[in-house]
Amino acid sequence: MIGIAGPSGSGKSVLAERLAAELRRAAPVVLPLDCYYRSLPGMSAGRFEAHNLDEPDALDVELLVRQLRALARGRAIERPHYDYVAHVRLSETTAVSPGGVVIVEGLFTLYWPAVRRLLHTRVYVDTADGICFERRMARDLRERACTPEEVRRRYERTVRPMAERYVLPTRAHADVVVRGDGALDAAVAAVLRHMDSLTAPEG
Repeated sequence: MIGIAGPSGSGKSVLAERLAAELRRAAPVVLPLDCYYRSLPGMSAGRFEAHNLDEPDALDVELLVRQLRALARGRAIERPHYDYVAHVRLSETTAVSPGGVVIVEGLFTLYWPAVRRLLHTRVYVDTADGICFERRMARDLRERACTPEEVRRRYERTVRPMAERYVLPTRAHADVVVRGDGALDAAVAAVLRHMDSLTAPEG
């Protein structure tokens, strides 16, 4: 199991997708933590504006751990889906069969001890805050029906402060630290080297 953490917009998803492509012979499974957000049904726009989605309690870590353990034991799971516009978990799920590699990526991948204990390679993606903000702005305008002012306000009120509190400190738990604003090939190679070191014969 590979875990990829880092602040919003750091490049976690891109790294996960590229790793999956490199490891395709191992039938990799990618689990984005964003799928595990807790539902907020019927929440008004005003209440949602005050809700903090950038802290660990916003995610259903209990379900995540159960499903990671199931995959580790060779059992299939029903991965949830989350609607980022309505802020609810959908009733539809996706059946995921265990592969030779599981890649978990998200803000808090290295935050929870129960998740860290299941990971063999822990990766932290370090990226300049200005680049993270630009990427966050582009994504939320494109995918999450936000206005530029909403993105900027949320980033300043919760995204950056919560990253400083919960995400940036998890760098200390990483086996590999890569640049999210550098060469993707170099980041992939660093992760693969660590994976190789786990299976290399001693001596």
